[in-house]
Amino acid sequence: MKRTYSHIDLDERRKIARWRMTGLSVESIAEKLGRHRSTIFREIKRNTFIDNDVPDLNGYYCVTAHDIACDRRTKLRKLARFSDVRQSVIDRIVHGWSPQQIAGRMRLERHPISVSHETIYKFAYSPDGHAIKLWRHLPEHRARRRPRHARRKHGQRFSPELNILRRPDVVAERKQFGHWECDLIQFRKKFGKANVTSLVERVSRFAIFLRNNDRQSRPVMDGLVQALQALPHLARRSITFDRGTEFTDWPYLQASIGAQTWFCDPQSPWQKGTVENTNGRVRKWLSREVDPLSVTDADLIDVCNRLNDTPRKCLGYRTPAEVFRKKLLAQMRYAG
Repeated sequence: MKRTYSHIDLDERRKIARWRMTGLSVESIAEKLGRHRSTIFREIKRNTFIDNDVPDLNGYYCVTAHDIACDRRTKLRKLARFSDVRQSVIDRIVHGWSPQQIAGRMRLERHPISVSHETIYKFAYSPDGHAIKLWRHLPEHRARRRPRHARRKHGQRFSPELNILRRPDVVAERKQFGHWECDLIQFRKKFGKANVTSLVERVSRFAIFLRNNDRQSRPVMDGLVQALQALPHLARRSITFDRGTEFTDWPYLQASIGAQTWFCDPQSPWQKGTVENTNGRVRKWLSREVDPLSVTDADLIDVCNRLNDTPRKCLGYRTPAEVFRKKLLAQMRYAG
């Protein structure tokens, strides 16, 4: 017999009620439905209508049985039963946390009532979640769950001496703090050439965002120098870029702060997946439809704080800010 773990639906309950009226045994009903007999026994026992005042009305009725089952499942849902937990989940989703981050953080904090990320997703896409448009705050902010399409690849040629394949293993394997990835966040062409530099430390996933009026390399590099020069040298060991022309002035960057530079293979932005992932996350606040000239430094600081204060599964549900601070203090003690 084929085993199934799906819930009995209304159509099956209609068949159960009809076959019971004809006198079929539970074993025969189970065989016809392709389910284990214990499933049918349990269904009849739990969802039979009982009227203590009029016992003659007792019996298994398909619609009533379905209502009883649905009501029981609703009562058992944690987010339906515990309003404080539900509101906490809603607040964190609106604040930019993903369901997986919320569930992981609850486990880390040993919350007395925890829920899985799948439960949170189901709630977000439920009628209650749609009523408050909760899906708009999810990572992919889609009305229906579906995979995101891959971004188009692009790039230009650079010297083989700067190829990412020459990057030490301690960088590639995230064993050493102080190695960054950099990219530009682009917007619609109608807004001109203004963009935002996205800079992410590989170990902590700590992010920094900087405004640019255009894609000229020297101003972009100036922004990186200003952002990183205050850090200890061991906290800015290297930066990995793609092969865009905005990064061709890397010798100026290296001379200014002493950071080694690496470049991805042509048309291979996935080789700097940390910053690409961060760019996907930040689109929640900096979508392509946003006019970058209207984005202030204060706006970017707020976005940074939101991302850096959000727990990440890859960090054991600690936040990038927590990990970055810990690693930075360790480097400062080592240097001292």
